[in-house]
Amino acid sequence: MGIDDVFAVIAEGTRRQILKNLRDGDKAVGELVVELEVSQPTVSKHLKVLREAGLVTMRAQGQKRYYSLETAPLGLVRDWLADFEPPVPAAGSDGPSEQGAGSQAPVVEPEAGTGQTGAEAGVLAAAVLAGPEVLPGADGSRPQIGRTMGRAAERAADLLSQLRRRRDHSS
Repeated sequence: MGIDDVFAVIAEGTRRQILKNLRDGDKAVGELVVELEVSQPTVSKHLKVLREAGLVTMRAQGQKRYYSLETAPLGLVRDWLADFEPPVPAAGSDGPSEQGAGSQAPVVEPEAGTGQTGAEAGVLAAAVLAGPEVLPGADGSRPQIGRTMGRAAERAADLLSQLRRRRDHSS
């Protein structure tokens, strides 16, 4: 499964919550149903998608099915995001990187029809790349990490699909 598929799978909020709940160890489907407060068929549907993506594994023990987190596919996402990290200055360097002081951050175009300004699109892209601490709430407070990361993952998946569409149309 490629990175595009992993992005598509983790773009859905319930699946991200399942992955989060599995961080602490194996869980039975029934445990996830209670924790997520959704129906058993919904949990099973999402677990099937996660299993097909290689993000979870399942083991049967009697009548119960236990699921475990598999982090290797998430490593693809981490590695992809690492390409967007700014270079680390060389030891002893106090000045700007070799790109020079005149270098600018990449320009991020707002999505058409959203009413989003270029500045808003840039802030959102920064949140996707740098993490949840980038976006303070409207009152200056820090947002809930899970909600911000969820929005960032959804936005990353949207941006990725737009890039694919643009690439396909330009070919």
